[in-house]
Amino acid sequence: MSTPLQILCCLCGTPTPPNASATCTSCLSTQSDITRGVNTEVTLHQCRSCQRWFKEENKWLGCDLESRELMGLCLEKTSGLKSKRGTKEEHKIKLTDASWVWTEPHSMRLKVKATIQKEVDGGVILQQSFIITYIVRNQQCPGCQANFTQGAWKHLVQVRQRVGHKRTFLYLEQIILKKQGSKGALSIEVFKDGMDFYFGERGKGERFIDFLENEVPCKVKKSKKLIGTDVKSNISNYKFTSLVEIAPLCKDDLLYLPKGLAKSQSSINRLCLVKNVGEVMQIVDPVTGQIGTISGGDFWGNYFRPLVTAARSRMGRYVVLDQTPVWEEKNNAKRQTSRQKRRVAELTLMKESDMGSSDSQVVVRSHLGYLCKSGDTVLCYNLTDTNIVDDEARENLEKTNMQDVVVVRKLYGGGKGGEEGKKLRNWRLQRLDVEIADDLRGKKEEEKMNVDEEDFLRELESDREMRERVNLYKLSEAKKRTSSSDSESENEEDDQKVQLEELLDSLDLDSKPDADDQMVVGGVPVTLPDFNEDLAYGGQVGLAWEEGARANQDGIGFIDRDEKVEDKTQPVMVQQFGKEFMKGSFKFT
Repeated sequence: MSTPLQILCCLCGTPTPPNASATCTSCLSTQSDITRGVNTEVTLHQCRSCQRWFKEENKWLGCDLESRELMGLCLEKTSGLKSKRGTKEEHKIKLTDASWVWTEPHSMRLKVKATIQKEVDGGVILQQSFIITYIVRNQQCPGCQANFTQGAWKHLVQVRQRVGHKRTFLYLEQIILKKQGSKGALSIEVFKDGMDFYFGERGKGERFIDFLENEVPCKVKKSKKLIGTDVKSNISNYKFTSLVEIAPLCKDDLLYLPKGLAKSQSSINRLCLVKNVGEVMQIVDPVTGQIGTISGGDFWGNYFRPLVTAARSRMGRYVVLDQTPVWEEKNNAKRQTSRQKRRVAELTLMKESDMGSSDSQVVVRSHLGYLCKSGDTVLCYNLTDTNIVDDEARENLEKTNMQDVVVVRKLYGGGKGGEEGKKLRNWRLQRLDVEIADDLRGKKEEEKMNVDEEDFLRELESDREMRERVNLYKLSEAKKRTSSSDSESENEEDDQKVQLEELLDSLDLDSKPDADDQMVVGGVPVTLPDFNEDLAYGGQVGLAWEEGARANQDGIGFIDRDEKVEDKTQPVMVQQFGKEFMKGSFKFT
């Protein structure tokens, strides 16, 4: 068996494997320290409020402990690992590996074991591992500073609608939640006739206004106020205020259209209902089912108020006694005359309050007739009991012999109200985190808000198109079973009732804590206790979880507390460069 060839070190004479410098490892380590120039003690700043890490000016990152993103931030902050421009390729440092090292949770320290390679004189490649210590310091980010500072907003967006209820804002709130329209708002305040959104930057406020213009018909008025001027730099500081006024038409309002506007809508009946409110307003003829659309420009150019607003006090509860579909002959030049089933039906109705005491019935045609069956409860406008202040509308309705009762919508859950109706509802909505103004803190205002919220939930139950724009979340299994048992007898053709597949299960509002009370460690939500300065460690709190779980999930090494690790190892010679660590995520050259 042959003995491996060895040479004598040119400095100490010790036998060593042959290499380009003809020097042993011990002598190379005393002459060449490849960790020289790499900072082994680095300071990181973290916001204690939002737990984000400072990266660069006006840029803060949200990273979990032991995560790949935090590792990248730490190594990027370490001077010496990133070679300067113009450095020759053979003199560059190559990062080949990095692992997290366990630290005491209260120490305000992070440690990383880094392994680097570098070519030294003579073309020899040395590899060495060492520990980099990161000292965590608390620093409040600009966003949290603005939240804790009075009057720190830059752009105030005031959203208003001059109506007597809050259903439109409840609907708008759900759209904002689904599309994250208010992202960047410092705070939100709710008033009697609207909401105020405070933004720390003008651009974020402008983007929110663009979002509103794409969701509801509105008009905007803008103003600005001079706060101060720097004469030397000729820079002025302004605060901007925008008033967004939403059109005062809401779902289920009864309208009497201006003559010109009705003609532009294919001569639709001037007496119609608001079907939906979005970027444009959908209207429907309550007798024939004809649908039209009114844009924001058309409305503000032909401004009018609703004939009857959709308030609970304006609607009467009627019980459906009978339903008869309306069949019409429809001619087509290319096809033979055919009979087509329409959604319009004749309904025989009786006031719920007259049941058992009077035999008075009324027969009406309704665009919602296909949804109704005997025993259902519907909400209607009774024009004979309504004080119509528009003289033209009152005279024309008398001339045209318009039916006295207009069906608005069907009530689900058997028409039950109050707590009994709520128990049958198997879904729930998420709400924005808002501040309540003083004018809404009274008991009477609170009761009115509860009524508006219940009316809004009933609107969602009866309108599938409206539900498509919001997120509905499941409640507990017990409530689902209660709801399903009551819905077995629903009309099979009813395509407006809430279906189970429409509900989301990603948010359990009954069993899970609020999002603000949770953090994610290793992909697992962990409930945070009340803040304790003695336990707080940047984004890490004194809780029990599996150490190294997140590092293992991201494919990063983790050295636990039981393993011994040296601050710096002896360099060893390698034949070729290894792979650069996390090369796909960031580059140091």
